[in-house]
Amino acid sequence: MLSRLTLALLLSSVILTGCDKAPPTTVAASNTAEPSVSTTIPQYSAEQFFATKTYLGNDINHNASALLVASDESGVFNLYRVSLDGKDWQPLTQSDSDPAFPVSWFPNDDRLLYTADQGGNELNHIYLRELDGTVHDLTPGDKLKAAFAGWHDDGSFFITSNERDARFFDLYHYNGTDYSRTLIYENNDGYSIDAVSKNGRYLALSKERNNADNNLYLIDLQAKEPSATLLTEHDGNVSHNVYGFTPDSSTLLFGTDGNSEFVAAYSYNLTNGETSPYSRADWDISFIYFSDDKKYQVQGINADASTVISITEQQSGQSLQLPPLPAGDLRGVTFSADSQYLSFYLNADNSPSNLYVWKLGDSQAQRLTQALDSSIDESNLVQSRVVRYNSFDDLTIPALLYQPKQASATAKVPALIWIHGGPGGQSRTGYSPVVQHLVNQGYAVLAVNNRGSSGYGKTFFHLDDLRHGEDDLQDIVYGKKYLQSLDWVATDRIGVMGGSYGGYLTMAAMAFTDEFKLGINIFGVTNWVRTLESIPPWWEAFRESLYAELGDPAVDGERLRRISPLFHADKVKKPVLVVQGANDPRVLQVESDEMVAAIRANNVPVEYVLFPDEGHGFLKKSNRITAQQAYLKFLQQYL
Repeated sequence: MLSRLTLALLLSSVILTGCDKAPPTTVAASNTAEPSVSTTIPQYSAEQFFATKTYLGNDINHNASALLVASDESGVFNLYRVSLDGKDWQPLTQSDSDPAFPVSWFPNDDRLLYTADQGGNELNHIYLRELDGTVHDLTPGDKLKAAFAGWHDDGSFFITSNERDARFFDLYHYNGTDYSRTLIYENNDGYSIDAVSKNGRYLALSKERNNADNNLYLIDLQAKEPSATLLTEHDGNVSHNVYGFTPDSSTLLFGTDGNSEFVAAYSYNLTNGETSPYSRADWDISFIYFSDDKKYQVQGINADASTVISITEQQSGQSLQLPPLPAGDLRGVTFSADSQYLSFYLNADNSPSNLYVWKLGDSQAQRLTQALDSSIDESNLVQSRVVRYNSFDDLTIPALLYQPKQASATAKVPALIWIHGGPGGQSRTGYSPVVQHLVNQGYAVLAVNNRGSSGYGKTFFHLDDLRHGEDDLQDIVYGKKYLQSLDWVATDRIGVMGGSYGGYLTMAAMAFTDEFKLGINIFGVTNWVRTLESIPPWWEAFRESLYAELGDPAVDGERLRRISPLFHADKVKKPVLVVQGANDPRVLQVESDEMVAAIRANNVPVEYVLFPDEGHGFLKKSNRITAQQAYLKFLQQYL
């Protein structure tokens, strides 16, 4: 896995990141970035925004009669069998506690695989649902974590699990009929298992050297003595990631930034061992995959915080022309086995992901869902704009700006800086009920992609290495200065909020600067020494990368304490709201408990919302509503 993407995911939240839409227009930092004309619009409640339904997954079954979809309409994500016309939604799971997420139909019948953890603890298991509705846990155990790793051409499948050694994931091959399994790769050397070829012969691995450098390896599982062969011999720091094997198991596709700032795609021929350039863009190539019948290729590019997807017919090299669609980004493009049907989601800032099915050749695609609650008019929601401003050292910082329709030079509004997780995450365009609700209530939002964010080249990504809470914090402060340059922002009413690493920078802003009127810390790190000493065991393969990025607590303890807000709580003088999940394995509850107690001891206003049934990100709809109401109440009181 590519180092920058690995680190971006480690401390980021599953529900606080934006979705994708079409490439936006870039706007230079200026106090006249948008005509400042206020508009009167209805204001909607948190309940209305979270009455919006979230859909995940759209795998098409073997005979193209149904989709496998998860929906949170019941309040908890459950699975549904959805007819291709969207008229029949058959519940497949009925959990009222642990969300269920789809993996895949079986290739030749309507058995299915799905995954779930327990109360947000991230110890996911793989479950199988039989045709009669019987459910089996294919990965039983109390402390293990498992993940689906792909299908074999013969209908068997692969699963990774850390049951043998909590630090590393082994690979198991499961029989598709009786579900018996065989351990086919015992991982004792800290590799990440990235892909298995569909013929079951080849295994692609990666191994981190530091947060800027890794290598890819290949194992021929049919060799007499299988061993890992290095594929990416190189000098210096170069990151690589695996896209996957081609459907005919002849080629491995991978990405690397070795020859440019951005990630380009290369192919490795499994027969002759030749590596060749495959695809290049002016941004990172995020993914490449194929329809099962090898007819189409799907490629995604991370273009300035939006995803641009192209679909190419392999034989002709021509782009597939989709029917007319509303404005937005494609997500989750999935073909039926014979490529006669195409399913996808369409998402935009003002429209949550809606599910579509298109029969290739038809003049129109069929929309199957209405995700936005019917009480909300999407024309009253706000589209973001990409803006850029200069930080303390003249580095250009990209950000997404949401201007409330109520805002004008004569009706100035308070503002919030939103900080993404990571540390190497990215604020991206797309629907966010958290952001849209706050903007609808009259709060401007600037979602900053501070130095260290993914998507802007490897140099930008590494500018915060061992500088966290220092240079990246100044990018947040200069985001405030940018907001103060806008004639429709109330310059003395600017707060800061964020989740995970964004929660850390929020607390750093409150402890190490006097710039912001308040802070909203959503499960943010406050004690880096403890966090880095207590990382989950299954992160062992990335430990050195984490230390290269953030510091080794055994070596860099003094610096880590210097940038940890908990040790400087006496400097927090403005109100803070802290929100935490009790089952969070990444940012432990004790982090927030101690931070709240320390602030409270100084007689500074602090509020605390703790969810006993959530982890690193809030999946239950009722809890998301409670958190959102707490944000708004806190802002109304102090901003």
